[in-house]
Order: sequence, then C-alpha cells, then structure tokens
Amino acid sequence: MPPRKQPVLAEEISRPLRHARIRAWMAAVCLSIMIGPTIMMNPALAAAADWTPLTERLAADGFNRQAVETLFARPEVVFEPEAMAGKLKGLIRSRTSEAASLTAALRKSFYRNYLTRVAIGDARSYLIENKAILEEVSAKYGVPKEIIVSILLIETRLGRNTGNRCVFNRLASMALCTSLETLRPSLDASLITPDTEEFARNRLREKSDWAYGELKALLLLAERDGADPLGIRGSIYGAIGLCQFMPTNVIAYGVDADRDGRTDPFAKPDALHSIANYLRGYGWREGLDREGQQRVIFGYNHSTVYADTILALAEKLRDRN
Repeated sequence: MPPRKQPVLAEEISRPLRHARIRAWMAAVCLSIMIGPTIMMNPALAAAADWTPLTERLAADGFNRQAVETLFARPEVVFEPEAMAGKLKGLIRSRTSEAASLTAALRKSFYRNYLTRVAIGDARSYLIENKAILEEVSAKYGVPKEIIVSILLIETRLGRNTGNRCVFNRLASMALCTSLETLRPSLDASLITPDTEEFARNRLREKSDWAYGELKALLLLAERDGADPLGIRGSIYGAIGLCQFMPTNVIAYGVDADRDGRTDPFAKPDALHSIANYLRGYGWREGLDREGQQRVIFGYNHSTVYADTILALAEKLRDRN
C-alpha cells in the first residue's frame, strides 16, 4: 500500500467490525460462469451518484465527517453498480434449476485451470523457492505448506494477480446499494420477477451491510498504515493482497510477520502467515480428517468446489515431494 497520508478518518469506532466470511475470489471465472456476460457500468449512473446516505452513515458511526466528505468528493470516486448487480444475479441464478449445471461448470473450470501439469509445476517451484518461510509457517500454525500454496495459487496465481480494481469504489458502491430501486437500472429487466423480488431485496440488504462493514475496515486500515484508501487495489468484490483477504479479515487474522510495524497483505511473509493464521482460526489442527479440512477451507471461501480443488491440488503437491 502506498504510504500516502490522508486526513484522520476515524475518531472513535464504538462497536467492533462485523466479521465477514464471504470473500471475493476467482473474479473472471465466477463472473463468466455464474452471471454470464459482463454487466457494463452506466456512465450516467456513475456521474449522478449521491454519496450522502453513505457519508452520513459513516459520520454517525464515528468517522470524521469533514474527512469523509472530502474523500467522497475526489474525482476518482466513482459509483460502480456492476459489482452488486453481478453478485445479485449470481445469487438469484443459484436458486434456479441452473444451479447444478453452474456448479458442474465451475468444477470443470477449476480443474482445467489448476489441476494441470503446468499449474502444479508452478506451485511446486514456489514450494521449493520459498521452502524456508513455508516450513516456518507450517510449524508455527500446524497448517501444511501444500495447503497454503494451493490457496495462494487459486487466489492470486502465486501472488502474480492481486487485482487492479479500486477497492474503495467497489465497496462503497455495494454499500450504497441498499435498495433494489438503486440497482434496478443496472439489472436485466427479466431478472427481477414476482418470484425473485423478495429474495433479491433481502439479499441486497444483507450484501449492502456486508460491504459497508468492509468499507469501514478499509478506511481503518488505510488510516493505520498512512495509505490513500483510493490507492488500494484488489478484486471486483474488494479482496486485497496475495491472500485476497477482505479488509475485516486483514484486521482479524492479518499477521505482521516481517515485523515492519504493519500488517501488509501484499507482503509475502505477512500474507503466508495470515493464510495459515486464518485457517487455524477456523479450526485447522494437525491430524484433521479430510471432512474437517474441507470444512475449514470452506470457511476461507464458501464453495465446496473451491475446497475440493484445494485439497486435490495439495495432494498432488505432496505426491511430488
């Protein structure tokens, strides 16, 4: 994160941040499989966005009003409704008869991308090149190094692709979408029907609250590290760093492994320790059976396909040791 100083954004946060377990991952794969063609941002909507409800909410939660209003007035702040539109479309489709075929397609895509000779070879090379730190992490947290590297491969291609989206814009845009009416111009007309409307409204409120909690955490991280919150880049849903943690997870499970005074998910030592710390926090223990391992990895990303792929990849890495 670039060390660019911003005005103080938080005076006092009176209640703990809500921990978010649903994370962003595999943006390109999930969008192409779950929601079909990319939803394009409407320039008129972006230009006309009214951030007042969000700035008022942040001020009410203890953030410095003037600093927040100054931040949202910057020209780089853009309303990006396609993030929430894509998430909502995927959720609605997951309730239809397409769900089984979508899961099968996702599984096929994962195997095609990560259980290949080339991908396994890259992961194997990473294990060798980072043997010392991986063995240190594994010994400290009790998490096999093959599991850690498998997660890193799927999340960011071993740190090579951490995302180029403005995380602030993604989270703020999702947090602003508290009602279906705000988002409707960015949705396909056929998506919201009498059968789906109540579900869509409920899930939209849940996801908006989730994004708001992550936005607060992002602002706190930026202030703590003296970083420009608009300069932090990540995934389409706001995950950051080599480990693709959501901001609340950086706060809850991030580790300052290199002891430079801050937890930096973009720094390799911090990211590797943080992955293992997260898994241990979700119940990973030495001797855990496969069902238990799958359950813990499911906590990292709520997908059985993801968990199964991690375990299969780790097994192949162990076979090559």
